[in-house]
Amino acid sequence: MTKEIQVGLIGFGTVGSGTAQVLYEQADRITKRTGASIVLKKVADICTESLPSHFTDTQLTKDAADIINDPEIDIIIELIGGTTIAKKFILDAIAKGKHVVTANKALLSTHGMEIFSAAAKNNVEIGFEASVGGGIPLIKSLKEGLVANKILTIMGIMNGTGNYILTQMTDHGTPFDEVLKDAQEKGYAEADPTYDVEGIDTAHKLVILMTMAYGMDVRLEDVRCEGITRIEPIDIEFAKEFGYRIKLLAISRNHGEHVEARVHPTLVPEKHMLANINGAYNGFYFTGDMVDNVLLYGQGAGMMPTGSAVAADVVDIARNIMHNSINRVPSLSYLPDQIQPRRITPMENIRCPYYFRFSTLDKPGVLSKISGILSKYDISIESVIQKSRKMKGSVPIVMHTYEAQEDAVEKALEEINALETTTAETVKIRVLVDDEE
Repeated sequence: MTKEIQVGLIGFGTVGSGTAQVLYEQADRITKRTGASIVLKKVADICTESLPSHFTDTQLTKDAADIINDPEIDIIIELIGGTTIAKKFILDAIAKGKHVVTANKALLSTHGMEIFSAAAKNNVEIGFEASVGGGIPLIKSLKEGLVANKILTIMGIMNGTGNYILTQMTDHGTPFDEVLKDAQEKGYAEADPTYDVEGIDTAHKLVILMTMAYGMDVRLEDVRCEGITRIEPIDIEFAKEFGYRIKLLAISRNHGEHVEARVHPTLVPEKHMLANINGAYNGFYFTGDMVDNVLLYGQGAGMMPTGSAVAADVVDIARNIMHNSINRVPSLSYLPDQIQPRRITPMENIRCPYYFRFSTLDKPGVLSKISGILSKYDISIESVIQKSRKMKGSVPIVMHTYEAQEDAVEKALEEINALETTTAETVKIRVLVDDEE
């Protein structure tokens, strides 16, 4: 006999309407796979005046409390975003004994521990597959598929907007501002693109993945975050000459006693799998001690891909309700009492190769002076490109270094930027060491 699972949806925007459509179009398939009939009983949205005609049995309300307080609703989907009202709705739903599905990465990366603790206390489940990677089955892979692995590395292109911008700059040589405007016109970028281009959206996602991968209480403030607004076409050209592509990368390496947590533009070797993920696509690269390297790739956002991920969480929870197996799989993969305090590698201790672009006056001895300062801080130069090309009255000197320590690099650049012959702040981009070699 088919069991009905009643669902309430808060937020009928792009993802909310996509989720509703997925549940409607795939209803028969879901029932055949689960033995459950997923019924969208109520939708709450302050802006929506009516639902599409095929949702004839779904009630529309402007008050989320109508859903939270409905005793017949088993699962509540939160898709309004933000970290204030959404948090209240989720905690209120948990207090009422409702299971929750959300795509709210910003909320989970800042208040996740409070939410997950409340859920465990009330014996309800939190589904958040759609919070990272859109339609890519990423959370489930970490939670279940890689459960027998110690995760050694997390890397990824986790923001489609940033990746689209860098791809357009790489393929067409278009300046950042022009590509951003184009991305906004095409709907790839928001009117306020700060979270995307400054790496904040990527940092939200990295926090969630690190918490699950390492069993650590990682917070947004633990992540060093730098954006792509200073990248110019000339940097992309020079990167190509060195054999790299520039990507906005999230990087975390597991050193045992501490773990790295950083988001920044990165020179990625052209043959690396992540270097060849372009456009608005996302790619997530894990290294496990048993499986070695794993790449998950696909659409990291969008109405239907993200709706698919939300629906997958609803189905998982529905199965657990039917078989009385709530919290069979811990929400964060680790049991709640096994989540440890965070131990983050200080950024000044990071070691990697670097790309520098110095803007200097075209005078004799400038290169020698820069090289001398780098040598003073034990920064060895692997290769140099110096061209006569003028840039606003100055010339670029570009260097690719061997591995150096971040704090030494910062001190050296402070001295170089203070030179009378330096005409603009030095562009510094970290270089990814190719683990595939």
